[in-house]
Amino acid sequence: MKPNQFPVNRALTVIGGKWRPQVYCTLESGPKRFSEIERAIPEINRKVLTDQLRELEQLGMVKRTEYDSKVPHVEYELTEEAYTLQPTMKCLCEWGEHEGRK
Repeated sequence: MKPNQFPVNRALTVIGGKWRPQVYCTLESGPKRFSEIERAIPEINRKVLTDQLRELEQLGMVKRTEYDSKVPHVEYELTEEAYTLQPTMKCLCEWGEHEGRK
């Protein structure tokens, strides 16, 4: 089996990296505008956030919706597939909290 065929690689592609878990956790509570995500993760710069949201959208984990109203805006939200990660993300958070106390 080639390394890129391991299911764990797919999982790490989706949740790996410095910012993806933070973006995921920010959107877990519901749809957010770009500026709301930006405020929730103040350490991330605008270009990196844009890139992360685009990549997560391409991976099918984030849905981008444009609203054509008096004040046009865009919202980002997790897809149903992304919500299947909740148990995994919870375990990772718990593990991180436990390891942080050592």
